[in-house]
Amino acid sequence: MLNAQEILKTAYRDAEEVSFDLLYSKQQNIPGSVLYDIRRYFARHPWVADDTGMLEYHYEGKGSKENYLKLKFCTTGNKICEDKPCGTCNQLPTANCNGQHHTVDVFLIHFTAGFLKQFTDHIETTSLKDEVLAFKYEESFTKVFTICQKKRNILDDLLNNSYTGAMQNIFINARIQELLLQSVGCIVNEKSEVFECKFLSDDYGKERIYSARDILLQRIGNPITIKELSRKVAINECYLKKGFKEVFGMTIFEFYQQQRMEHAKYLLHEKGLSVTEASVALGYSSIAHFSTAFKKQTGIKPCELLN
Repeated sequence: MLNAQEILKTAYRDAEEVSFDLLYSKQQNIPGSVLYDIRRYFARHPWVADDTGMLEYHYEGKGSKENYLKLKFCTTGNKICEDKPCGTCNQLPTANCNGQHHTVDVFLIHFTAGFLKQFTDHIETTSLKDEVLAFKYEESFTKVFTICQKKRNILDDLLNNSYTGAMQNIFINARIQELLLQSVGCIVNEKSEVFECKFLSDDYGKERIYSARDILLQRIGNPITIKELSRKVAINECYLKKGFKEVFGMTIFEFYQQQRMEHAKYLLHEKGLSVTEASVALGYSSIAHFSTAFKKQTGIKPCELLN
């Protein structure tokens, strides 16, 4: 994986002339999961550049384990205070505070072919986007694109959220997959977000779907029925199921199960839980049911991630 400094140099030619101080970093390197490296820098000298995104598609051959897809982003304009975790402080510089610093934020997200396989196994490839996600497009390429407001909001959420510990891991993984869904659209230069479901054309409809997503993440170890979920977000079951599939590219069950197994990887590999403990934490009635679901979703046994 490229390091953040290399991404800066790739995205901005004048980055080599500016000195950067690392303010924050967060990485994930769990086998079989999304690999990411998120870093926030302070540029010692004034530096202004356009936000830039890049999608790198690497194809070695059909079924090759060396196939991968990378997303790289550099954004500027965010602010951070050295003494406070928020970026909305209105405090003026004092003897003990230099005020807010403009930051340069760098994101590197690496998707292996094995990870993406779970999304494309049972889907007929009908577009270039599908071919790329399934590694059926047989030429490597790199696509540079501007960052729309929706992608910028997701990137900001990856750095500026109130979650900690396990919930932060769940939240970041979900937002990264949403970022992937938005970014692959840039392959064919999609200009605007157009939904088939008419109720998604207004903010209220979309907010209901995103609220449903948030509830699912908050209850990752306590499954909820679609009927209960529809009541909580005040939308009928049919609209909820159709809208969710259109916004997130998968059914409610597929999304929940995928996020559940991603969290299982985190509990096993990062937190050191046993298979029994992980199955209980995720609300499974038996280790056998958990192990079967994990193997079906990830292709490996949960015990293979134990340290």
